[in-house]
Amino acid sequence: MVTHESGKISTRIIVDKYLGDFKSEAEALETGAKPYESSTSEHNVFLNEGINALWTLVCGGTETAYTNANARVGVGNSSAAENATQTALQGGSTAFAAMDSGYPTYGTSQKATFKGTFGSGQAEFAWEEFTVDNGSSANKNLNRKISSKGTKGSGETWVLTIELSIS
Repeated sequence: MVTHESGKISTRIIVDKYLGDFKSEAEALETGAKPYESSTSEHNVFLNEGINALWTLVCGGTETAYTNANARVGVGNSSAAENATQTALQGGSTAFAAMDSGYPTYGTSQKATFKGTFGSGQAEFAWEEFTVDNGSSANKNLNRKISSKGTKGSGETWVLTIELSIS
């Protein structure tokens, strides 16, 4: 008898758009601000470099962990198709945001959730691609997703949430 194993990897990319300049979604909510738009996309490609970094961490090897101090969410303006061999965002314009306080979350529901805030003056270009990496010096990207979310304008704060799960 042959036994087959299966698993499911899933991703949700959420972009919440606020009018005003905020340092975090928590700050926006404290002022009573509500997103004027929220959009969600699913599916993405996990990148080889990120998968290898994860297995290195799981097995106790030396790698930069995707912690609050290191992890970043990134956006870019390329609509080039995702490919597991890519090692970065592909756009000519890219930007990264550090983790909001308390992120990433992990250890429940078989997922990790990464959240970063892009305030006014940051990432003001067409948002077409998304990733999570482990910092500017390590820069190992876990994933890449293509999905048009519009063009971020001046005076706006956009919050990017990336949920990665395995079940």
